Amino acid sequence: MNKNNNVIALVDCDSFFVCCEQKMRPELKGKPVSVISNKNGCVISRSKEAKKLGVRMGEPLFMAKKEHPTGIYVVANHGLYATISHQVMDLLRDFSPTVDVYSIDEAFVEFTGLSKLYKMDYIRLAKFLRQKIKDELDISVSIGVSSSKTLAKLASDKAKNVYGGVYYINPDLALEEMKKTSIEEIWGIGKNLTRLLHSSGIITAYELVTKSDEWLDKKIGIHGKEMKHELLGETVSKVTNEVKPPKSIQNTKALGEFTSNINTIKNELNRHIHTSCRKLRHIGAKSNLIGVMLRTKDFKVYYAKKMLDKPTCYEWEVSDIAFTLLEEIYSPDILYRSTGVVMEGIKYDSEEQLFLFNNEEQETKNQNLAACIDKLESKFGKNIIKTGFTHQNVQN
Repeated sequence: MNKNNNVIALVDCDSFFVCCEQKMRPELKGKPVSVISNKNGCVISRSKEAKKLGVRMGEPLFMAKKEHPTGIYVVANHGLYATISHQVMDLLRDFSPTVDVYSIDEAFVEFTGLSKLYKMDYIRLAKFLRQKIKDELDISVSIGVSSSKTLAKLASDKAKNVYGGVYYINPDLALEEMKKTSIEEIWGIGKNLTRLLHSSGIITAYELVTKSDEWLDKKIGIHGKEMKHELLGETVSKVTNEVKPPKSIQNTKALGEFTSNINTIKNELNRHIHTSCRKLRHIGAKSNLIGVMLRTKDFKVYYAKKMLDKPTCYEWEVSDIAFTLLEEIYSPDILYRSTGVVMEGIKYDSEEQLFLFNNEEQETKNQNLAACIDKLESKFGKNIIKTGFTHQNVQN
C-alpha cells in the first residue's frame, strides 16, 4: 500500500465530552449542546448544532447564554468522560494488538497487517472500526489513515469534514496533499512556529517539505526534520503500546465562586487529590513530590511543595501533606478563584526501591483499600466513596 509498508490510523472521538453526555442522555442528541468547564466556566466542547448556532470554544458561560439563549449548557463530568475513554481504548485494543493512546479522546492504532486478518482493505477497515465504535459504545469518531503519525493526524482532521468520517492520505501522493494544506493544519505547529515559518515565506505544508534538512535543522531543530519526513510518508515515530509515565500529574479547577472558606477549599483540594491518586494507580505509579496551588481572585498564584520520604499513590496519605502545605499559603483575608494539586517525581511501581523500614502489612492494607475504592468507582461512578476531609458546611 505504501513505500514503507506501515499503515497507521488515528482514531479521534468527535466532540467527545458532548458525545459522552448524549450517550448518557439521548434526549440531547441533535440539539445545540455545549459542555462547560464548571458551574460558571467556559465552553470546552460543542455539538455540531452548537457550532452552527455560533457558540465559540472557550467562550464564558454568561456570554454564551446571552448570545445563544437557545443553547443547552452542561457542566463537565470528567469522571464520566474518563470511564467512557477507557471503554473506547479497550475496544481499540481488542481490534488491534498495538494502540498508542495520545489523549483522552485520541489514539493511534497500528493497522499494518490487519487487512489480511479482517479480509478488507484499509479504508473499509477504518469504516468498519468507526461503525463498530458507534454500534457498541454510541461514540462517534473520525479516523485518518496513512503511513505516519503526522499524516494520520492530518487525515483525521480532514475526516471530520468528510462524509463517512474516514480520510486516507496515500503517502505516494503526499506531496499533492501538502499543496492544499496550510502550515497551521500540521500537527505540532503552533502559533509561534506558524509566525516563524510565515516570516520565511512558508505558507503551505508543501513549502515546508521542500526545504532541506539542513535548513529545517537550523531554523526549527530536529523536530522540523522529523516533521518533514513524517509528512513525506516516512514513519519516524512508531505506534507503540509502551506507556511512559508522565513527568507530573496536575489537577486544577476553578471554584464554584470566589471564596476564602477553608472548608470549601479543602473539599475541592481533596477531590483533586483523589483524581490524581486514581490516575497514578491506573498507570501503576507513585509520586514522591506533592504540590498545592491556590489562585486568588486577582489571578495571583501561591504554591508550596514537599518531597516525600516514601512515594505514594494513596489519597489518605497525600491529604495530610497537602493540608499542611495549604496552611503555608492560605490566608482567610484573600478570596480565591481556583485550587489545584501537582504530583511530581513519578515512578512506576516496578522501579520503586525497597525501604529499610517498609511496613508491608500497612502497604497491603493500603493497596486493598485503594483497589476497593477504584472498583466501586468503576462500577458506580466517580466520588461514590469519599476519602479524607469532607465538611458539609462549606458556604461563605
